Amino acid sequence: MPREDLGSLALFLAVADERNFTRAAVRLGVSQSALSHAIRRLEAKLGLRLLTRTTRSVSPTVAGERLLDTLRPALEAIDATLTSLTELRDRPAGTIRITTSSHAARTILWPAIDRLAADHPDIAVELSIEAGLTDIVAERFDAGVRLGERLEKDMIAMPIGPKLRMAAVASPGYLAGRGTPRTPGDLARHRCINLRFVSSGGLYVWEFEKDGRELKVKVEGQLVLNDVALAVDAAIAGHGIAFMLEDHVSAGLADGRLVRVLADWCEPFDGHYLYYPSRRQPSQAFSLLLDALRYRSAP
Repeated sequence: MPREDLGSLALFLAVADERNFTRAAVRLGVSQSALSHAIRRLEAKLGLRLLTRTTRSVSPTVAGERLLDTLRPALEAIDATLTSLTELRDRPAGTIRITTSSHAARTILWPAIDRLAADHPDIAVELSIEAGLTDIVAERFDAGVRLGERLEKDMIAMPIGPKLRMAAVASPGYLAGRGTPRTPGDLARHRCINLRFVSSGGLYVWEFEKDGRELKVKVEGQLVLNDVALAVDAAIAGHGIAFMLEDHVSAGLADGRLVRVLADWCEPFDGHYLYYPSRRQPSQAFSLLLDALRYRSAP
């Protein structure tokens, strides 16, 4: 295959991933017109339409999908080989891209990356803070970090933090005026502060567990927010009951601005895991990150 065709295949993959010529051009650092011309030239050479174009989006045709099925693993294998070549250098090097939640980034990833960056100046790390799940293969991330109960399939998963626990909290003033819920069912009589997922747009359903019994409760209230810190502020201000990870409300509980309720319905659950494709051959840089993040429980 001529060398220019290999380049055109990489351009085609970028457009298929982005579903948009403009975004793909920005990602590749080329002009949109040059990118469009390269794809048309590739289609003309094959005698097949690879992409369906509309005014709003771009999507692969049946032929394009078949090409992608072969092209993705082939280019990933080439990338893995190129990455492994960095191990021939005197010092570990390379870029590691990770998608993660904000909580995991601050509490777990950053302390490890802070040390790793200081010890290995040739290793670059990119963190992408995402509220929802991300397809790390399609988005070309090296790894992702999510809660254990939300792991993707066909991935190697490694625990990187302790078990976590949720907390339902409200201000003392709110509870004095509205009473204290004793069971999750009592929340129907309370104002609750809802959290909306940024990625899906759906509302978070509150999840409780006690003695092996699980309950999912859809709550209602005056406020719907998509920022955890703001939800904490709203609870402190007396606008209702909020429900989130203990870490987010520990300061408010410590100084008395918040009071915990339904604690017996909030059992610990699996914490954060780092996951990555099972077919990936870890580079030296990635192996160093794995070792830095590996969770070692207290004896």
